[in-house]
Amino acid sequence: MRNLELGTFGIARTAAVLSMVLASVLLAGCYAPVRLMPTPVSFSNGDVDPFEQIGEKLKSTEVPVLYATNRLALIEQPEPVHTIVPTDDLRMGVAHVRVGDETLDWETLHRLSTSADPDERPIVHLERLEQLAVLRSNEEVKNSPEAKAFFALVNKALAASPNSELLIYVHGSNNTVPRAAAQAAQFRHFTGRRMVVLVFMWPSAGSILRYLTDVSNAASTVEPFARMVELLAENTTASKIDVLAYSAGAQVLSPALVRLGTPRPGESREQLQQRLRLGQIYFAAPDIDTRRFVTELGGYIDIIERVSIAANLNDSVLRFAAIVGRASRAGRPDVTELDEEQTRFLVEASRKLRFDLIRVDPKDIPNLPESSHAFWYDDPWVSGDMLAQFLLNAPPPRRGLDEQTTPGGARYWRFPADFYDRIYRLFSR
Repeated sequence: MRNLELGTFGIARTAAVLSMVLASVLLAGCYAPVRLMPTPVSFSNGDVDPFEQIGEKLKSTEVPVLYATNRLALIEQPEPVHTIVPTDDLRMGVAHVRVGDETLDWETLHRLSTSADPDERPIVHLERLEQLAVLRSNEEVKNSPEAKAFFALVNKALAASPNSELLIYVHGSNNTVPRAAAQAAQFRHFTGRRMVVLVFMWPSAGSILRYLTDVSNAASTVEPFARMVELLAENTTASKIDVLAYSAGAQVLSPALVRLGTPRPGESREQLQQRLRLGQIYFAAPDIDTRRFVTELGGYIDIIERVSIAANLNDSVLRFAAIVGRASRAGRPDVTELDEEQTRFLVEASRKLRFDLIRVDPKDIPNLPESSHAFWYDDPWVSGDMLAQFLLNAPPPRRGLDEQTTPGGARYWRFPADFYDRIYRLFSR
């Protein structure tokens, strides 16, 4: 466990934007489709049915989710066409997502979602984006009828949901708008349609060959994302705002939390915490410099209910990212890179400050590929554990994880051999 020890544009710019749009279309055409993820282990034997109490209207293969993006739109109406150019403006609306084609019915989807059925999983695809509001960088919600209507829609969704928390999904690098919407929708689906989910679609270039472009665009997204979180806190009735950040989404979320962790003049840390209502913050395979992550963690950990990292030390994608970034990633950390003060803080955070390191080890989890990066949705044990955290606000011991300690004194959590039985008992209760 060594590593865990611790708008007007010129002709040239218009042409560039058109090139990016064309590239995005071509990439989308050959992109691997998103398939319905394996049923989380908590629901895979059919005895625990997360859909048991949903209304008839939700018994559908349609899974709409809210969205916000800072992507520049080349075309606004009737449906937006987004580029990979970041802006300070926020575009908000509803992503209409469907599981399967017109031949898939609710009964079949329900069976696939409550069993370990080996049948091929249906494709989850974005049908259309319904843009409802554009909020310019210097514009206030009170001066925008469209923005006020969007936040009213968020509140309507929260009022109709059994869970009063709002979850934001921040996708990773090498991503497209359809893929981000599909991943967010299937997470909402497997909460039993209980959680209101908003996907923040930052301008990833959608190609592994443009990773450095994604790094730059993630940095340009920090301010708009932090603004979106504040707007949700100010204009919605969400009891808590949770965030799931995958891979390079950590490069958006982590520095944004530092910005959000800066109080307004005269505001105490306690007042800041109450204003933002930040709940569960979950970094899945975070692609961010380990040293930077630990430093930034100290800037916001006291205003968050719980911060979690799920890490696979054999993650092949983060091995590549470490080479490019010339530093280990928080999702595959090498704590020998930390100085003494950072090491001491990480140990204290893991033991006293509601910071959880979750080791996703292929030796512990059946059938998990050794170098997996996509484990949060590809592996039933990891997704089952994550759902328990978001749906039940359950800390690691209650979720059935085993406590471990590194030689340096840091605490982390592992999946026990009988995790299936433990998580099943939790959801059965």
